[in-house]
Amino acid sequence: MARTECYGDPSAPKPNSMVVAASAVVTDNHGHILLHRRRDNDLWALPGGGMDLTDSLPGTAVHEVKEETGLDVEITGMVGTYTDPKHIIAYADGEVRRQFNVCFTARISGGRLAISDESTELRFVPPDEIGQLPMHHTQQLRLQHFLEHREKPYLG
Repeated sequence: MARTECYGDPSAPKPNSMVVAASAVVTDNHGHILLHRRRDNDLWALPGGGMDLTDSLPGTAVHEVKEETGLDVEITGMVGTYTDPKHIIAYADGEVRRQFNVCFTARISGGRLAISDESTELRFVPPDEIGQLPMHHTQQLRLQHFLEHREKPYLG
């Protein structure tokens, strides 16, 4: 299903749902960051997705990483909370959402890298190459905060 992300666009459709979501910055032993190229908008992003009513936010991050990349991970910390009302995500089925996303850090504990039906490509990207990838700026912000090695999580 096609997905369009809007930011600060006065002509963007009005949201009709609020989704609680989790994402994760997963790094390998070289400090490279796991990203996937989304099938729905062709942009690079951190693995993540919406929380089920039967799950926790950290559990959601773990499940989404597994679903989207094939890797098992353990949550190690938190990058921040991302709730900017200017960020609107519109889907072809008519859903227009705002997202409340909590971005975690995670380490690989097992599994095998495998592309899912949500992705067209997976890659561990060196931090200095992230800026060369097509990516929505809300994803770039999460990565920037992670790379700043903040003492406290971003609250926004």
